[in-house]
Amino acid sequence: MRRPSQMMKLLIASFFGVIVGFLMGITFPTLTLTKMNLPSTLFPSIDLAYIEDKYSDLSRKRLFSAWSSTKSPKLKNVDIPDPPYTYNDTKIWVPSNPRGAERLPPDIVTPESDLYLRRLWGDPNEDLKTKQRYLVTFTVGYGQRKNIDAALKKFSDNFTIMLFHYDGRASEWEEFEWSKRAIHVSIRKQTKWWYAKRFLHPDIVAPYDYIFIWDEDLGVEHFDSEKYLAVVKRHGLEISQPGLEPYDGLTWEMTKKRDDTEVHKHAEERNGWCSDPNLPPCAAFVEIMAPVFSRKAWRCVWHMIQNDLVHGWGLDFAVRKCVQNAHEKIGVVDAQWIIHQGVPSLGNQGQQEQGKQPWEGVRERCRREWTMFQDRLDDAEKAYFEASAHSNSSSSRPHP
Repeated sequence: MRRPSQMMKLLIASFFGVIVGFLMGITFPTLTLTKMNLPSTLFPSIDLAYIEDKYSDLSRKRLFSAWSSTKSPKLKNVDIPDPPYTYNDTKIWVPSNPRGAERLPPDIVTPESDLYLRRLWGDPNEDLKTKQRYLVTFTVGYGQRKNIDAALKKFSDNFTIMLFHYDGRASEWEEFEWSKRAIHVSIRKQTKWWYAKRFLHPDIVAPYDYIFIWDEDLGVEHFDSEKYLAVVKRHGLEISQPGLEPYDGLTWEMTKKRDDTEVHKHAEERNGWCSDPNLPPCAAFVEIMAPVFSRKAWRCVWHMIQNDLVHGWGLDFAVRKCVQNAHEKIGVVDAQWIIHQGVPSLGNQGQQEQGKQPWEGVRERCRREWTMFQDRLDDAEKAYFEASAHSNSSSSRPHP
């Protein structure tokens, strides 16, 4: 057993050792990582010498800041505001960057994405043999798989395929070869506009020149995607749809296929239906059943879709607001037409209530949403013009 004097000597030596080590750390604050012999598996293959040289001054500043704070009196329990962005650690603040990314150097910011499928191995630059120029989406149930298979055979390899599964049976589509390169999103009992609002943000689908957002019950025997787009480009259409083969339930003359023209942009409706021949449903109008949007038009239309109005009723009358000279740039392609089969598969995903069949409840909500959407749009436009008038009035008023 050590004597008390020996214990005291040991404590004093330990204390001085700690002091000396601390002072040495302040004198040599930068650790030379490049001279450390560490296993390669602990660090990625990065240029440590570059990092050490580039940020050595910053490391010293941080250390001396911490050291000086130990000398200052302890702050009381008060709220300390965050430092201004202009003085953040990296000294970067770029207001023109996307919101939230102002701290990043512009060359590292990637504001848009894509839906291209990539490998888990190899050189990322060699992942993509081709980049599809167009996107086609269908909102589907497994019961319509044969119809979807027939439809997708009409779309070339220039298309990225995206299926939204409202019945939760996405894994059962593997029987089709194209399904292996398709993107499957499965959420039960949702509509295509619910999916579109959440998964087709303009910054996600930015690589695609045109976006097809189609129903599952369309016959495509007389349709070819590449020929369709050739007509769309030739006529400068920003929003379009294939003509519909006439059938008993066809509502709008505008969307009915014509035999005497390649494209039509105007139609004559029943008396009183059109207040202006250049406005819907006589012009600047397509249905929400099988719309095709240019990249530019979709960027606007996406912002118009309401989160809670999932059926999209009323959008067909409003999309013209996203296109300048809409009566000239929205049209129906007669040269490539489709057949509406009228299969109420999504309607049957509703719920029976108060003696009503599931499809009846779905249809009732569709009508209600149409009214709600129109009211919101009218109120928004009214508020905008009232605010603009007030602003103009205030700016023209002479100063006292």
